[in-house]
Amino acid sequence: MSTNRFLWVQVRRGFLIGAAFCTLLALTAESVQAHGEDLSETSPSHSSPSSPSNLSSPEAAQLQAACWALTIPYGAAKMVYAIGGGIVGGFAWAVTGGNMAVAKSIWIPSMTGDYIVQPQHLTREKHLYFVGVSSEGPRS
Repeated sequence: MSTNRFLWVQVRRGFLIGAAFCTLLALTAESVQAHGEDLSETSPSHSSPSSPSNLSSPEAAQLQAACWALTIPYGAAKMVYAIGGGIVGGFAWAVTGGNMAVAKSIWIPSMTGDYIVQPQHLTREKHLYFVGVSSEGPRS
């Protein structure tokens, strides 16, 4: 009888992990699609055999693989930073009696910025922002 219950617990745990994984994929797919729009907006004057927009070249494949490999630790660190900023911003909001300006001064820099590494970041065509820019504008 206990073996049957153990199997039922394992099946439920598997469904829970699968549902969490599918939710995570659905949420990150929207983020990747939003960032993917930036990738497809390259002008024809920049297309060269070594350009990352030419997906058939070995250099582009290596660049894509490097982006994927670097996005995993970078994205994890960025997520930890953003979640931490969300928590600290929430505490700051509560401690200051609901002052949204204080909370947003923590939330905006911690939650904005780049979450994935793109080929343009590796070729130095775009700057990679770990900490987002505040609402006042870019810092010097």
